[in-house]
Parts: sequence; structure tokens; C-alpha cells
Amino acid sequence: MATDLGELLVPYMPTIRVPRTGDRVFKSECAFSYDSPESEGGLYVCMNSFLGFGREHVERHYRKSGQSVYMHLKRHVKEKATGAAGGALPRRRNGKVFLDLELNRDFNGDDYEYEDEAKLVIFPDHFEIPLPNIEELPALVTIACDAVLNAPSPYKKKESDSWEEEIQVSRHARSLRQQENDVRIPPSGWKCAKCEMRENLWLNLTDGSVLCGKWFFDGSGGNGHALEHYRETNFPLAVKLDTITPDGADVYSFDEEEAVLDPHISEHLLHFGIDMLQMQRTENGNHTDNHVQLRVSDWEVIQETGLKLKPVYGSGYTGIKNLGNSCYLGTTMQVLFSIPEFQRAYVGSLQRIFDYSPLDPTQDFNTQMAKLGHGLLSGQYSKPPMKSELIEQVIKEEYKQQQRGISPKMFKALVSKGHPEFSSNRQQDAHEFFLHLINLVERNSSGSENPSDVFRFIVEERIQCCQSQKVRYTQRVDYLMQLPAPLEAASNREELIAYESKRKEAEENMRPLPEPVRARIPFTACLQAFTEPENVPDFWSSALQAKSAGVKTSRFATFPEYMVVQMKKFTFGVDWVPKKLDISVDLPDFLDLNRLRATGLQPGEEELPDLTPPIVIPEDTRGSSTNNSLESPEIDESSVMQLAEMGFPLEACRKAVYYTGNMGAEMAFNWIIAHMEEPDFAEPLAVPTYMEPDLPSPSLPAISPLLDNQPPEESISILTSMGFPRHHTIKALKATKNNLERALDWIFTHPECEDESEAMSDTADTEPNDNSFSNANAYTDSSLSPDQDPSSPRVRDGPGRYELFAFISHMGASTMSGHYVCHIKKEGRWLIYNDHKVCLSERPPKDLGYMYFYRRLSSC
Repeated sequence: MATDLGELLVPYMPTIRVPRTGDRVFKSECAFSYDSPESEGGLYVCMNSFLGFGREHVERHYRKSGQSVYMHLKRHVKEKATGAAGGALPRRRNGKVFLDLELNRDFNGDDYEYEDEAKLVIFPDHFEIPLPNIEELPALVTIACDAVLNAPSPYKKKESDSWEEEIQVSRHARSLRQQENDVRIPPSGWKCAKCEMRENLWLNLTDGSVLCGKWFFDGSGGNGHALEHYRETNFPLAVKLDTITPDGADVYSFDEEEAVLDPHISEHLLHFGIDMLQMQRTENGNHTDNHVQLRVSDWEVIQETGLKLKPVYGSGYTGIKNLGNSCYLGTTMQVLFSIPEFQRAYVGSLQRIFDYSPLDPTQDFNTQMAKLGHGLLSGQYSKPPMKSELIEQVIKEEYKQQQRGISPKMFKALVSKGHPEFSSNRQQDAHEFFLHLINLVERNSSGSENPSDVFRFIVEERIQCCQSQKVRYTQRVDYLMQLPAPLEAASNREELIAYESKRKEAEENMRPLPEPVRARIPFTACLQAFTEPENVPDFWSSALQAKSAGVKTSRFATFPEYMVVQMKKFTFGVDWVPKKLDISVDLPDFLDLNRLRATGLQPGEEELPDLTPPIVIPEDTRGSSTNNSLESPEIDESSVMQLAEMGFPLEACRKAVYYTGNMGAEMAFNWIIAHMEEPDFAEPLAVPTYMEPDLPSPSLPAISPLLDNQPPEESISILTSMGFPRHHTIKALKATKNNLERALDWIFTHPECEDESEAMSDTADTEPNDNSFSNANAYTDSSLSPDQDPSSPRVRDGPGRYELFAFISHMGASTMSGHYVCHIKKEGRWLIYNDHKVCLSERPPKDLGYMYFYRRLSSC
């Protein structure tokens, strides 16, 4: 038999590889679906590429790649026999569980056990070889199989890639026994039971003792009474009192001598009268008030806690598992895939996308979008429990709705790749992720339907010189409407003033703070604040040829198919930490923005001259060559210094700020991360110029078309090597002042012109067409206008009347913490999507939302 197996595998030996360092082995999830070893058909892992495929997709990979040998993995989940002892799951000790996979937490470990099965399968005949089979298989195959079975998850970060040590779950968390001593922890006034310390206090989770922590080298911190108590009692776990929030708490294990996780922390705290879902952490600047406020919090209202929510199942009702602070991603994707254009672009084109996917579909954006959309909309991963299961649960008095949802690990790894924030495990802003995803959709929709067209609209900005009264109209593209929240317009302003007075008095006298008062702001006041003129800092008036006071107003040149409204709830405190405004704004179900449509230049208005500000030459450079003076760019030196303080070369920081258009240190930081490996990274900034110094500004209409103002040939070559037409790349570079990154974005947002005559005019149109938005005010019956200039952004203009169909809500004090859920209206009823749980909503909290999604009304 050994000889037979060896001979059978001989033709395939060159295709069987042993995973090397850096190879990712996908043995927990299919590249095209959410099938796993626990699925009915198991998972097939290619022994050459180490990609995983479900039963429905492995044949496609075999046909496309020609790879014949796969390892089939199957995990069987079985209920323990009646009377079997509970306890820990049987892992590697009995050989039944040998796959390095996460155990499914949907099953209670006391009632279920796992058994793994592995075998080699040879296509196309599906010849199976059970594993392990050391004696009969060639040595190379045995080594390769062992390496695949023991390979770590491809989503685990390497130690060198993470600045933080991963905190493990304490071995005492599950079996912790708490004393029934009726101890209740008050919301304030804590003090160590053995000394006068009021800082660094720890609550022992066994007996409820409040004791001080370790002392530090500078004499602060505590007298070590918490550790002393452990040595006397062996009660292992303690939680730091001023860290308790709805997000969790800092837990320390004296026995394990390290910070740990306690999955049951809410239950352990509730034993002593502390309900995490009703807690808000408040601290003064010295961290000495140790106050926990209790009230009906956002967490209860937004998640509809306390209401009997009915779970729903089927197509469109599949939840997304939280990977740990990934709810911002889950809620955004739930809303996007409730929009028909996104469904059609990815799920409707599923087979085409899958058939034409690259050999590594895990790195293809369209493939992963189609996979996620199918997972959410197919209903395959949202099936109600069988009647027999429900009866059994009722008998055991363990009735649970098992909504498992899908895990977006592969999707998150792809869309966050290279992004310093989204690639981390920290909580992020759903608004920023929405824009990040739209950018990815734009970049990957070349030559196919672009579903993000439904969000794109054009904003008309009117700037007026206060002294000359002359105006300038400009246009820009946007994807959402940011609505300010004017606190001064709150309908309960007197109540807010009284609360602030009481709060300050309580802080001064070290007393518990009063119950917070939420500002109730009318929606009309927010809309009014949006339309108000705003001052333009450092405005240079071309009419006066000098700096002057200027005001700007914004209106809609076009209205999108779907209007996204973001409430500007987040601001920055004096410590630069993002903070959230505690406000309530009841956004309407129906929104009419027609009165905000732009009108363009009005009769009687006089336009500002089309002149550019003069280049300011520093005194120490006067008298130098003309070329040098022309190449002095405006650079935000404060952003440069922020980056330099992080340790980056000064010249690299200057280039980063310049090439990101002085948009701030964060944008410049992202540029640095993307260009660190370039050989000229730290070279001095050299700004090219393509005009003679004695010629007029290129913005003037009198410029000659014969000037040598072509972009650098090197930049043109880079873009044309990506497959873009030469004439299109030249136009993009000219429109973005030869900035490669911005030019690439310009190409994706300005589809190629079909007019052949334009392709011949490489030297024409030295600037972007000033009239590219001239037809922006024309209605197009909710579709792309056939007369629209192909070089202008694709918009779907129409009436500005909308109906609310979804909103995303945030719970927590800032974008750096908390939790997101979303509510979506489907088939005339509101549903709440809270991670993997999908239920009918009883009281959708529309006044506490963060991002609101409106669809255009079909008839007005």
C-alpha cells in the first residue's frame, strides 16, 4: 500500500510545497465564502498556494490553477453523552482536536466536544488519503501536511508588527467563586480598607475588598495592600475601580502576575452591585474624584436593552461578528449592502467576479466584496434553529437564539492593509471608514459599474470678499453632508446651564457629580448652522491684491441618489483626545434639501479676477536665482515639526506635508508610511516648474498653447505602465499639478473620455475645465446625464427630497472607544444589527444616531 500511495503521488510531487516563513495558510475560511472546517462540506486547502476553499468553490480553483492535491479538513461538533462530566474542552491531549482553529463559542463547552478529521484529496477523481499516514506517505508529503496542520492563523500579527503584548484570558475567570457577603460598592467615595489611599484602588472580585495597589518608584501609587490581601487569602483577581466602563475594565491576576482578560467581568461586577451597562467613567485632571455615574445610558437606549427583541433570519438578516473593536466595519457594510446598487455590483455579478478573480482571491477587493455581500444576502449563514433544537433548549431551560453571523477576518485584513489605523485592533470612526471604503470602491471599479456613484455629489462654494463685495464660485466633490450641532440652540438650554453650575460646584467640593443632562438640539437649528456663512482664514482677495476678510457659503450643485448625513458629534478636548458631544437631534424621516440647491453667479454679482496670489520670497533668499524663488512651496511648518518629532527625516516630513497639500499631520503621516522605502525618501524637496519666469501665470487665459508645459515624462510613464491611456494620464497630471498620488485619484474619479479627438490633444487643456460642472443644476432623472462632460465627476443629480432608511449609532465617550450598532428599515419595518445579532427593532433611537442614510424619493 505504501508503494501504491507513493506511486500515486509521484506525478503531483512537484506541486506539493512545505509552507515557508511568510506563507499564509488559510485553513479556517474559504476564499470565496464563509465555509470553514465546521461547515457541512468542510474546507479544502490547496497544498501549493495554501488557500482554503469550500466544497462549492474548490473545483473552480482546480480548473483555474491546475493544482490537484488538497487537504480536506472537517471538524465534527458533537453533543456529549448524557451524564458526561463537564469542564474543559478536549483539545490536543486525546488527539481528537488537532487543528489550530478557534473553538466555536456558539456551543457551550460543557455540552459539546470537538473531533477533527483530515485527509488528502486528489482531483479530479477525488481520491482520498486519510491522515495521519506517516508510514505510507512520502516524507515530503508528511512534512508538508504537518506544517499545514500546525500553521498559525494568517491573521495573527507577528510579534515585531505589534507594539502591544496580547492580553490572555485568566485561567481563574471561568471558575471564580464569589463570596455571598452582601458587599455593595458605592458609586463614589472609595478608600483603601487598610489605609487612607484614594488612588490606584483595586476591587477584589472574590470578597469585594477595596485595597490600594503597588507603590511606584516615585513614592506614588499605593501601599501594596491589594497584593498583601492576595497573599493572605489567595483570592486571585482584582479590577481597578477607575477603569470600569461599558467597554470593560483593567483586570489583574495576582496568581498569574500579569494583566488578564475576564470574559465574565460584567457578571462578576454585578455581584457587587456594579452594572457595567449603566456606567460612565468621569475623571478630573488629577484622577482623584473616582466617580462613577449611573443613569439610563446610551448603551441601553441604542441597543434597546430590556426589550424582548425578536431575532430574524434569512436573506439580508445575517449579522457580522465583532473581531474586537471591528463594529465600525460591520455596521458600515450592513448599510452599504442594503443598497441595491451595491447588491447589483457585487452580488449580482458574483459568478463573473469569482470566475475572473486572480489566483490569490484573498487579495482581490472585488472578490472579497462579492464574498461579503453574498454572505450577508444569501441567507445561507442565517438559518433559524430547528424545532427539535428549540424543544431541547426549553427542556434544558437554556433557550438561546443561536445567531452566529459571519466573520469578516479576511475582508478586514484586505481593506485595512497598509492603513495605520484600520489595520490595528483599536476602535475607529465609522465615518472615516466609510470614506476609506468608498475610495477603495472607486479604485477598483475601473471598467465596471461603480456603486459609489450613488453617494457622489458636487458642492458649490461661494466666497465673497467683504471689502470689494466681489465673489468667486468653485466646485468640489463630496460624499456626505456634515451637519454641525450648535449647542447654543439647544431647546433645554436653561437646564444645561443649571447642570454646568452644579457640576463645577461638585468638582470644587469633591462631591459626586449630578446626573448629566443631554442637550436637545432641533434639526432645523442644525440645518440653519450648515447654511450659515463662515469666515475664510487668510483670505487673499484678487480684487484688492491683498489679504482681506472673506466669507464662504456652501450649497448643493447636485443632489446624490443617496444622501449620507453625519452629525458632527465629535470634537477635540484640550488634551487632544477626541470627545463626544452628549446631544440628541431628532432627524426627520423625510428630508427636503431643495432649498439648498446652488444657483451659481447671480445677476448683479461681480466675479473676483482670476489671479493667483504672489509668491512670497523670504528675505534670506532674495537675490538668489529666479528658478529657486519660483520653487519655494508653501509648507505647514507645524505639521512638519510634528512629524519630525516622531523621528522621521526633516526633508521627508517637508515632502510629506507638501505632497498632501498641507492637509495636516495625519495625512502627511500616511504619505510617509507609503513612501518610506523609496530611495529618495529623505532627499530635499524639489518642486518642478514648467514655465519661463517672465511668462504670465498659467491660470491666465492669455497663455500660449505652445509652451512646454508638459508633465514630466517619468510621471507619465509610471501611470501609463498601470494601463491608463497616455492622454488621460497627461490630463490627470496637469489637473493635479503633477502630483502622482492625486493624479491617480483623479483618473479613478474622472472616467476616460470616449471622444477620439480628445485623445489626440495631448498638449491642450493646460488646466482642468472650469466649466466641467456647468450642467450640474440640470435634473437627469436620477441617472447619469448623456450630455455630461466625461472628464467631470460622475454624479446622479435629481430632486433633493429623501427618506431615511438606515442610521449608525455610536455608544461611548470618543471615537477611540465604545461600540457601533446600526438600524436599517427593510420591508417597512426597522431592524437592529448589533454585531452577529439581527432583531426586529422596537424603539429605533433616531435621535441618538451618528450617521444617517437617506434614499431619494422616487416621486415628489
